[in-house]
Amino acid sequence: MKVDWKKSLKKLLKQGASYADVRYYPQEDSSILYMFNGNLLEFNQQQEQGFGVRVLYEGAWGFAASSDLSQVGRTFELALENARTAARKVKQPVALADKEAVRGEFVSPCAEDPFEVEISEQIATMQWLDGKLNQPGVVNREIILQTNRKTIEYYDTEGAEIRKHLTDIYPRVAVMGVDVDGGMQKRKYMPPRLYDTRGWEIMRRENWDQETERIVNEMRQLLEAPTCPQDTRSVILLPDMMFLQVHETIGHPLELDRILGYELSFAGGSFVRLKDFGNLKYGSKKLTVRANATEPNSPGSFGFDDDGVPCRDCLLIDKGTLVGAISSRQSVGEANRNAGRDIFSGSGGAARAMSFHRVPLDRMTNINVDPGEDGTLEDIISNTECGLVLGGERSWSIGSNREHFHFATDIGWLVEDGVNKGMVRNTSYGGDTLKFYRKLSAVGDASTWELHYVNNCGKGAPSQIMQLGHGVPICRFDQVKVGR
Repeated sequence: MKVDWKKSLKKLLKQGASYADVRYYPQEDSSILYMFNGNLLEFNQQQEQGFGVRVLYEGAWGFAASSDLSQVGRTFELALENARTAARKVKQPVALADKEAVRGEFVSPCAEDPFEVEISEQIATMQWLDGKLNQPGVVNREIILQTNRKTIEYYDTEGAEIRKHLTDIYPRVAVMGVDVDGGMQKRKYMPPRLYDTRGWEIMRRENWDQETERIVNEMRQLLEAPTCPQDTRSVILLPDMMFLQVHETIGHPLELDRILGYELSFAGGSFVRLKDFGNLKYGSKKLTVRANATEPNSPGSFGFDDDGVPCRDCLLIDKGTLVGAISSRQSVGEANRNAGRDIFSGSGGAARAMSFHRVPLDRMTNINVDPGEDGTLEDIISNTECGLVLGGERSWSIGSNREHFHFATDIGWLVEDGVNKGMVRNTSYGGDTLKFYRKLSAVGDASTWELHYVNNCGKGAPSQIMQLGHGVPICRFDQVKVGR
């Protein structure tokens, strides 16, 4: 069924709306395959189609969505009705930051669409991986293969016309075993995005033989390893742990809607205040962080956000100083007005919705840490007197405003006088966010930088699950409490 979206939007303007947009999903596909100990326990495929309409009327939003294209007229009317009702209660009218009217297209890099790969081949690949993991000492084996594909058409009353086609794949393998004290140890592997692709070719090009053998060997060593000491020392975070550190204690607290108080009742807020921008010493001078939605091979790159703003590379922390936020047209307008000054020159292009039936929120894109000049892992270890190398997220606990944290990791290695002294298990560390980043003393060079994905970031009420990435190098932080 052909729909004239622009005609429907113009009608809303004639009825008094100041702005409106529509996101149409001709098709969205998702698939999850889960294999445990060689048995396929879950095979879930979903497909959706529909559209969502936002209307701004006298400073208030209205929203409505439908999966029935025969209900376009009624759905647009309902969105306007909702905005009119909200306008009677609005205390602070919404003001959108300016943007250019963009007409464009974005297609994520993908040579081989995973949805065009036969399920029998996908299962055969998982079985092959399971065979690699099925070795002595391994009690349990997990293989997860998640794929997503969606097409989005976006139109608004300011003249934007955008089409996006996004494809992503999220593979993960894990092994578990029982240690000498009867506890369960686990090692897992989620391939970093080393190629300019987001398709099935990741499964063909990735060095799965080497990585599966590595995690099995590390898990076996964990079973006999001593426990992590309880003391204070430097921690050296590998990229497969550093990405979560950045996600929870830089990414979420710098989402501007959180800073404005919109997440308090559901997922917590932020310790950051509007007065902090340009002033707050977030970390040491070795810390430079950016929200870069232009990385080609990451689920945090999508061409244009759901406000119709082109993706950007936005500086968040410049040599330790807080200078920017993860933002949208609405949040920067409100922030500038509340602060009484222009903190932000425009939207950060980070308004994103999970699907057509959800409204856009300020969401992380690719929150990346710039590589430094402190060399490789071996270089950093050689310059560490008393440390602990940590890898693999295991569990996490974060303050409601992201002001402090405690993480457990899969694995660790003790460092004494510049020498790796061997593996330890049941590793953990914690601290206060700002004190922690101000103790950043070493940042690995570009050879240590890896882009890791997050495919299950939750936010909003009702909940929205979003996908994104973190490009991070190896980082060392001093005077950190570990093993508690």
